[in-house]
Amino acid sequence: MSNKDLLDNIKKLREITGVGFKDCKIAIDETNGDIDKSIEFLRKKGIAKASKKMSRTASEGLALVNEENGKISILEINSETDFVAKNEDFINFCKELSKINFVSKGDLKILNDAKMSNGALVKDNLVNLIAKIGEKITIRRAKFFDNSDGHNFSYVHSAIEKGIGKIISVVKLGGITKDKNYNIGAKIAMHIAASNPLAIDKDKIDKIIVDKELEIIKAEITNSGKPQEMAEKISKGKISKFLNDNSLLNQVWIMDPKKKVSDILKDNSHEKPLKIIDFTRYKVGEGV
Repeated sequence: MSNKDLLDNIKKLREITGVGFKDCKIAIDETNGDIDKSIEFLRKKGIAKASKKMSRTASEGLALVNEENGKISILEINSETDFVAKNEDFINFCKELSKINFVSKGDLKILNDAKMSNGALVKDNLVNLIAKIGEKITIRRAKFFDNSDGHNFSYVHSAIEKGIGKIISVVKLGGITKDKNYNIGAKIAMHIAASNPLAIDKDKIDKIIVDKELEIIKAEITNSGKPQEMAEKISKGKISKFLNDNSLLNQVWIMDPKKKVSDILKDNSHEKPLKIIDFTRYKVGEGV
C-alpha cells in the first residue's frame, strides 16, 4: 500500500469512527487496509463503540416514495456527490423513475427495461445521464407495498420536495380503523425513520448480524481484562440490549420514552389488534 493510500484509509477510518490517528494506523496495518475489518478491530479493542457515526454512508443521491390508492413504492438512486443530487436533470430523472417504479411494483429488472417519456429505455437514459453529468449514478434498490392485507403509511425526513428526501420509511399496518387509529400510522413511520430498526421483532433479526455483534461484544469484554465468567454474563446483557434496541416492537417509542412500540400498538387497537405487517427504511447511501 502506498503512503497516499495509507493516509487516505486512515483519514476515512478516523471520519467513520472518531478514533485517533495512531490507533487507526494500527488497525489499517493489521487488516491490510480493509476499512470494515479495521472498524471491527477497533471495536474489539474497546477503542471504538458501535454508533450512528460508524454507519458507512459513502454515497449520495435521493430516496423517493410514490403513493396511489393506498399502494406505495419506494426507490433509492445514488450519485457520487451531493452536488449531483441537487442537479435539476438528476432530480427530474429520479422523479420519472419513481413513477415507473410504482408501475413496475419495485422490480428493478422491469424498471430498467421500461420506456421513459422520451421513448428511450431507463437503462439507456441512465447511461446518457452519466455521460452528461460525468458522475457514476446507480439505481440501487426498490420495494412495493400493495394494500391487499393492510394499510400503508410513509414518512419523508426533511423532504426537499413532496416524496423526495434522504431518509424515507414505509410501514404496513393491520387492524387500522380509519375513524379511530388511522393517524398512528404516520407516527410509526416517523419512528422507523428515526430509530432504524433491523426487524419487527427480536427473533427476526438476521442471525449473522447477531452472531457478529456477540463476537465483537465478547472480544471487547475479554480485552478489557475481565474474567471469562463475568464476560459471559456481561455479554448476555449487552446482546439482549442490542436485540431490544434494534427490533421495532421492543424499541422505546420516540414520542414517549416510558413506552415501547408494542405498547403503542396495544393502546391504539380497537375492533382488531393493531399490528405491524412489514416496513422498510431507506437512508441514502447507508451500507454502501
